[in-house]
Amino acid sequence: MKKITAVVALAILIASCNPLSKMAKYADSVKYDVTPNPLEMHGDSIAVSMSGKFPPNYFHKLASITATPSMRNASGEVVKSFEPIKLIGIDVEGDGQKIDFTKGGTFSYEDVLAYDPKMENVKLTLDVSAGYKTKSKDFGNVDLGDGTIITPLMVRSDEKPIMGPDKFNRITPKNIDGQINYLSQSAAVRGSELNDEDMKAVKSFIATGVEEGLVWKGMSVSAYASPDGEMDKNANLANDRANTAAKSVHPMLRSKKIDAAKSDDFFKKEGKGEDWAGFEKAVMASDFPDKDIVVRVLKMQSDLEVREKEIKNMAATYKFLAEEILPQQRRATFTLMAEKVGKSDEEISQLAKSDPSQLNVEEMLYAATLTDDMAAKLKIYQTAKTQFAKDWRGPNNAGYILMLQNKISDAQAEFEEAAKRADNGVINNNLGIISIKSGNRTKASEYYSKAVGAGPEVGYNMGIVDIKNGDYESAVKNMGSNKSFNAALAQMLKGDNTGATSTIEAGDDKASGAGYYLKAILGARTGNKEMMVNNLKSAIGKDAKFKAKAKTDVEFIKFMQDSDFIGLVN
Repeated sequence: MKKITAVVALAILIASCNPLSKMAKYADSVKYDVTPNPLEMHGDSIAVSMSGKFPPNYFHKLASITATPSMRNASGEVVKSFEPIKLIGIDVEGDGQKIDFTKGGTFSYEDVLAYDPKMENVKLTLDVSAGYKTKSKDFGNVDLGDGTIITPLMVRSDEKPIMGPDKFNRITPKNIDGQINYLSQSAAVRGSELNDEDMKAVKSFIATGVEEGLVWKGMSVSAYASPDGEMDKNANLANDRANTAAKSVHPMLRSKKIDAAKSDDFFKKEGKGEDWAGFEKAVMASDFPDKDIVVRVLKMQSDLEVREKEIKNMAATYKFLAEEILPQQRRATFTLMAEKVGKSDEEISQLAKSDPSQLNVEEMLYAATLTDDMAAKLKIYQTAKTQFAKDWRGPNNAGYILMLQNKISDAQAEFEEAAKRADNGVINNNLGIISIKSGNRTKASEYYSKAVGAGPEVGYNMGIVDIKNGDYESAVKNMGSNKSFNAALAQMLKGDNTGATSTIEAGDDKASGAGYYLKAILGARTGNKEMMVNNLKSAIGKDAKFKAKAKTDVEFIKFMQDSDFIGLVN
C-alpha cells in the first residue's frame, strides 16, 4: 500500500504545473546501460550502444529531454560529444522518441566517433537537460563508464619487406649425352659411330670444357641388347657393349690430359641386358598399323624365352621390327659429367669492391650477402641497379636496405624503379609497406592482394592492416602460425586469450617488455590476478614506461583498487 502511495505521489508531483523540478528530483529512477563498458577503440573509431529505461509516471506528456553522451577528462572538460538523444512526451509535437507518461518507456541509441588520443583517459557521461513549454532545466550529467580501451594501438608497424633472391650457384653441372649403336650380336664399336654428330658434340664438349677449366666428375654408361637373341648371351653382350662404349670415349679424355679419367672409378658401367621396355615403347611410337597386335602377343607370354621366339617369328613377318625397331635396342647410352666451379667468396667480395664489371648479376647480388655492413650492401645493390638495368632485384634490394634504415622516401623511389622493370609479388609487397607507412591502408591492401604467394611476409603485413582496421579474425587468419607480438595481439583482440598466451610464449617477445605487458592484459582479461601482477611487474622491470601506462590503462580497471596493483603503478 505504501509503494502504491509513493507512485501516486510521484505522478501528482510530475503532473503539477512545472514538472521539470520534479523530474530532476527523481532523475535517479531512470536507468541507463552502456555497451561496451569501458568503451573500446577498434579500427580508429569508438562505437557506443546505449539504452535507457524510464519508470511509469515520470516523463511528463509535454516535456522533452535532450541527453548528450560526452567524454570528459580528469578535469571535467568535455573532450568529445556524441550525437544528442532527443526524447519527448507523448503530447509533444516534433522530432524525438516518444516516452509514455503512464507506462514509462525505453530508448536505444548507437553512434560512432573517430578516435582521438584525448579519448583514452576519459569518463563517459550523459549530459541531460529538459524542457517544458518555454521553460528548461539542466539535470546535470550521469556517469556511464570509465575510460577507453585502446589496446589495438599496441600493434607494431614492423611490416616485413622481401628481398629479391640471387640465383648464384658456385657449382654448375655441365653434362653431355651420347649414344653408340651396335650391329646384331656384336659389341664392336664401328668407326661410323664415332663420326656421328653426337660423338662430334662430345669431342667438342671435352675440348671446350678443358678450356673453361671444368672439373670432370665421371661418365655413366648403360648398355642394352635387343630382345631377339638368347637371354644369357644378351646379358653378357650388354656388359661388353658397356665396356666398349667407355673405351671409345676414354681416348678423347686422355688426349686432353684429363687426369680424372685415369681412375677406375671414373667410368660407371652397367649392362642392362634385354631392353623389353624400350622395345615396347619403340613399337608403340611407330606408325606401323599392326603395332597393337605385336605388343599384345608379347604381353601374352610371361616366359622370356618364349617371348624371344615370338619376336623372331614376328621379325620374319614384320620387316619393320627387324629393320627399324630391333636395331634401336642394340645400343649403349652414356652421360659425361663435369662441373663448372665459380669464383670463391673472397674473389666475389673483392671484385664487388674493385671491379664489379667482372661479376654477373647473380654474383653481384650474392656479393651483398657476404657482408653484414648495411652501407656496403646498399652500395652493391645500387651498383647492380646501374650495371644490370633490366633486372628488378638491384633497386628492390636497395629499397629493402633503405627500409631497414627507416629511409622511407628513399626506399619508395627504389621500389618504384623496380616496379618499372617488373611486376611481381615481391615488389608489390614492398610497395604495400610504403603505402601503409604513408597512412594509406586501402592502397596497401591493394598491393598486398597482388603480392599473395610471394612469401609469408605478405600475410603478416596484411594482418597488420587488419588489426588497424579492427578485423581481428582476418588478421589471425592472415598471420597464420606466426609467433609474433602482433599475432598474439590479434588473437587476444579476437577473443582467443588462450591462443594469444601460447603464441606470445612461443615467440621472441616472450620476455620483452611489451610481451610481458600483453601477458599482464591477458591475466586481467581472464581474471587471473597472479598472471596479471607477475607479468606487469616484469614489464615495468624491462621498461619503466609501462608503469605510467598501466596506471591509467582501463584494461586493468577491475584491479585499480587492488593493493598489489597500486603498489606496482605508484
